[in-house]
Amino acid sequence: MAQVLEFKLPDLGEGLTEAEIVRWLVQVGDVVAVDQPVVEVETAKAMVEVPCPYGGVVTARFGEEGTELPVGAPLITVAVGAPAAVGTAEDSGGKTEGSGNVLVGYGTSEAPARRRRVRPAQPTATPAGGAANGTGTANGTGAREMPVAREVAEGPVPVISPLVRRLARENGLDLRELTGSGPDGLILRADVEYALRAATAQGRAAAPAQAGPVAAPAAVPEPTPAPVLTGPAAGGIRTPLKGLRGAVADKLSRSRREIPDATCWVDADATELMRARAAMNAAGGPKISLLALLARICTAALARHPELNSTVDMAAREVVQLDQVHLGFAAQTPRGLVVPVVRDAHARDAESLTAEFARLTEAARTGTLTPGELTGGTFTLNNYGVFGVDGSTPIINHPEAAMLGVGRIVPKPWVHEGELAVRQVVQLSLTFDHRVCDGGTAGGFLRYVADCVEQPAVLLRTL
Repeated sequence: MAQVLEFKLPDLGEGLTEAEIVRWLVQVGDVVAVDQPVVEVETAKAMVEVPCPYGGVVTARFGEEGTELPVGAPLITVAVGAPAAVGTAEDSGGKTEGSGNVLVGYGTSEAPARRRRVRPAQPTATPAGGAANGTGTANGTGAREMPVAREVAEGPVPVISPLVRRLARENGLDLRELTGSGPDGLILRADVEYALRAATAQGRAAAPAQAGPVAAPAAVPEPTPAPVLTGPAAGGIRTPLKGLRGAVADKLSRSRREIPDATCWVDADATELMRARAAMNAAGGPKISLLALLARICTAALARHPELNSTVDMAAREVVQLDQVHLGFAAQTPRGLVVPVVRDAHARDAESLTAEFARLTEAARTGTLTPGELTGGTFTLNNYGVFGVDGSTPIINHPEAAMLGVGRIVPKPWVHEGELAVRQVVQLSLTFDHRVCDGGTAGGFLRYVADCVEQPAVLLRTL
């Protein structure tokens, strides 16, 4: 007898609350393997193929293409443990293919695993507490059972999100050693990241480690009912905060709510930096972008002031200083503002940074950034000068600890070598989490950045 399990739309990262079905990759009656992509969805951030954690026969799909579903809504139901040859006897003259009644994905060598169409198995009774239609319990615990050999023997791992599973797998982390902080002990992305940070802080590779519970996000208070408007205001235009705009609104609100930020700024003479870039590009080879040079300056400054490459764990009341610099940069796209992340920016030269910025920017414009390319940043560089403005007080990209803002570079009167001259001047601003450092550290970071902008040769001291 088959056991029908319900797979729900998982949290795809960044706190997104819904996704739109773009394209189904399976049909009812198809056989799917564990972690096989079953649907392509578009979130507020990117297009994502969602893998199913169960192996079996697809018995139902929920939602047509173009439908928007909230996180936690049913996607498909899968009959796990259905006979591998159900529905094939009539088409093969009464002979079955393979070894017969086995779990999908665990057949013998006589029947190579392949996708084929079979008749959906009739739903059977679900685990204790489950509904008769196989959708699992009210809190979704039935949908967390995973048909993997080890999990069958030792019990299911309480994790739903395929992104959380992949993050743990890529870092060699055993999910069974973690204590989940979600409902009913559900393991969240924050739990995995906490364990990885703890392993790094102890000076060893990420291995099975007991991660302490991470406090669940504070409950969001119920919104106050909107007042009933009368007069001219009643005819105003209302735009729902959903999709990308809603995700940005939630993230910025959380940053303002949780991070005690402060901002300092300074004007700098960027004339020599612009000359250095022109000389580099005139020498032949790939062109170097201004953003790449600013990023190179940022990573050098973070090496001198690592306190700003940190995050705050309020549950443990600890400041976690990070070893790698994963540099986020603000990119305006037709769909809104996104922050792609350049991995290991501290280990890249200007040419490599230029190429990666170009690749991620193009992916942002076409909406093909993956969740992994939009998460995990440790510091953000915001070049708002492209919009023709001089200064700003950036909002920190939670849970990072700082953001460097760069205004436009324009000719201005400037005292240079004791004389008044027209120079290329830029305003630099640093917004920082006052919990990780005081003004002296923030000022030292910003002053070093300004010195490198004014005299690029200063960078040579750190190479």
